[in-house]
Amino acid sequence: MSRELPTRRLLLVHAHPDDETITTGATMARYAAEGALVTLVTCTRGEEGEIIPPALAHLGPERDDGLGAHRAGELAAAMRALGVTDHRFLGGPGRFRDSGMSGLDQNGRPGTFWSAAVDEAAALLVPVIREVRPQVLVTYDPRGGYGHPDHIQAHRVATRAAELAADAAYEPAGAPDAAGAAEPWAVARIYWTCVARTAAEKGLAELAAAGHPFPGTATVADLPGVVDDGEVTAAVAGGAYAARKARAMAAHETQITVAEGSFALSNGLGQPILTTEQFRLAGGADAVRRDPGAVETDLFAEVAA
Repeated sequence: MSRELPTRRLLLVHAHPDDETITTGATMARYAAEGALVTLVTCTRGEEGEIIPPALAHLGPERDDGLGAHRAGELAAAMRALGVTDHRFLGGPGRFRDSGMSGLDQNGRPGTFWSAAVDEAAALLVPVIREVRPQVLVTYDPRGGYGHPDHIQAHRVATRAAELAADAAYEPAGAPDAAGAAEPWAVARIYWTCVARTAAEKGLAELAAAGHPFPGTATVADLPGVVDDGEVTAAVAGGAYAARKARAMAAHETQITVAEGSFALSNGLGQPILTTEQFRLAGGADAVRRDPGAVETDLFAEVAA
């Protein structure tokens, strides 16, 4: 390799700026603080996101269409708050455009992430995997957590890229020439983000009882990736990084309002800021649960360097 890599290496593939912080921000901050290499790949700049502050409404696609560049700046600020120094956009900033919510006209427009061929997009991720050689890859489940086209596509692309990166016969066109970058790499564990139903219910009930400044409170159905408790295979405690996660969420000002230990998206429904983040083991070369009855507390537990 052209550089010495840390012993533990985590790659996260997310759809839009802010997704990474809401679902995995505490995990990212914890592993970065512990010396792991945390690499974030964001698939779009989120050009179609709904804008909360009225003063920034002009950034929307129907006016200046400057939201993507603005959200890239928000993401950079969020990564500083989390202590993550390795962030990339898939194929470079603006390579794929936000596809919008499911059922909208722009889903299939040329240039959107949803309209891209999976192998074409995966070919852009393979060199990243072979460069940073992550033992752990985190992305969404096949539904993308809640059915957004870009989340579903991120799952497909990350899964396919992991397969291709391990294939010694595969070489993506235009792969970097850096020493070692083209060497095959098999990801040991692939995790999907999730939230245990009990944790979701508890967090929402506590938030409603404590009160918050938003006009309503979210329900379990409003949260992405909620699963039955028995499907959770790992839970990373990030309470020590709660303040970092909150600052990172606040950096995404066009998409998130943070107040009094809670947050709301554009729907104005209060949600708790969860700092114990949960995952499902879904694949990888070492996708074996040592104790099927236990929930691991470390995504790298017993994973070789």
